[in-house]
Amino acid sequence: MTALLTLDHLYLLTGAALLAVAALACADRANPRRWSSGLFWALWAVIYLAGDVLPAVVNGLIVLMLAALGGLGGVSLGRHGTRSVEQRQASAARHGNRLFLPILAISATALAGSLTLKDVSAFGHLLVDPKSVTLASVGLGALVGLAAALWMTRERPMQVLHESRRLLEIMGPAVILPQMLATLGLLFTDAGVGRAVAAIATQTLPVDSAWLAAAAYGLGMAAFTMVMGNAFAAFPVMTAGIGIPILVGLHHGNPAVMAAIGMFCGYCGTLMTPMAANFNVIPAALLELKDRNAVIRAQWPTALMLLAVNIVLLRVFM
Repeated sequence: MTALLTLDHLYLLTGAALLAVAALACADRANPRRWSSGLFWALWAVIYLAGDVLPAVVNGLIVLMLAALGGLGGVSLGRHGTRSVEQRQASAARHGNRLFLPILAISATALAGSLTLKDVSAFGHLLVDPKSVTLASVGLGALVGLAAALWMTRERPMQVLHESRRLLEIMGPAVILPQMLATLGLLFTDAGVGRAVAAIATQTLPVDSAWLAAAAYGLGMAAFTMVMGNAFAAFPVMTAGIGIPILVGLHHGNPAVMAAIGMFCGYCGTLMTPMAANFNVIPAALLELKDRNAVIRAQWPTALMLLAVNIVLLRVFM
């Protein structure tokens, strides 16, 4: 049974929004790099709009062009049709804490959709693709939150695009880093990095000790996450290298506990690396902090303590 709403529909909507942002960037004569900025957002839009049908080599070239444009400073901050500081302050004072309602609407819709929409059908079709009901619910929540924000503020829909462009340009090329890094773990796995990690671990570590094996897995998850910027990218490498052959195979550990706490160890690494741009670099940019590493400086002591606790929990409960 086909679904009325799939991730492809949300990807198309995202791509259309990025194309609109690209058009606004190209039309901004106050931006000295308006054409390269517009090209950057347009190329990113193409991945969402046609990535599935384009040849792999074309997608690869697009990724290289995105990296070149971002690395060479081709994306810059332009002039935006946003309200003045006084107008924003007056609006915030008028609405107060109700401004958080659209954000809460996103979370509430995502939770409700994940729990209830899996088997709902209409007109002989499933409402949401069961394979991606959670992500689709998040997308629906974003649309609900957007509608709520427009209704509450009485703003024009065009203002949404202006604010979207402003936020994207403040974040800059770092905004695409999570998407790029998410594929890195698969590339590392296909390249046999997991097998290489397993060989190094068995040859250099006394893996007969369950404590040392658990520590190697937890520290490896944190370290690989710091390099890749994404615990999901580190997980297949470390699990194929140490988790499955040593913790589960040699020490007969519980794979569910190994996976859950192992991911938590990876999240500790997320707190300590600028490669995790969506957690550490982008917030600093949005808050316009002078120190781009201010978020990491505030988080790393907690991350190290939590990592030590996770390793103990991994050994005790696994």
